[in-house]
Amino acid sequence: MEGDRKYRQRGYMDSGREYSGNGGPRRDERPRPQGPRPPIDVTGPRLPRMVQAITAARCYNCATALPSDVDWRGNCPKCGVALHCCKQCAHFEPSTRFQCLKPVPARISPKDASNECELFKPRVTVARDAAPANGSAAIAPSVPAPKSATDARAIFDSLFKKPN
Repeated sequence: MEGDRKYRQRGYMDSGREYSGNGGPRRDERPRPQGPRPPIDVTGPRLPRMVQAITAARCYNCATALPSDVDWRGNCPKCGVALHCCKQCAHFEPSTRFQCLKPVPARISPKDASNECELFKPRVTVARDAAPANGSAAIAPSVPAPKSATDARAIFDSLFKKPN
């Protein structure tokens, strides 16, 4: 019973180790291609269009991008909420003590009202630029944008008109 193995699969307790566990040749026995690598296939998929990051301050209430020269003691130009408040501050964190990351001596309440905190720093967000790609203009550069449904239909029909 000592010489008899419990499992009879190839590779189990083999002393030679001539092959890998999946039955193929070992890694160092595989033939490697000689010479330089072939060039990258240019007909393959295109690289994605790189988008730019836009850094801007946004209103906490309506998410309107605020101009860089905005008066932080004033109100939002779109919705009219106070901009110098805790919810607009970069240090505002609802899960911390007094809802502020900085050591404030007393809790400021309410968080959406204007206050006189000296630690106020406007919250700045980084977003991707959502400008349309220039590739759409290359498809039909001479076709004007349709102004009505009949214009759109005429442009569509002109795409499939046979040349004379």
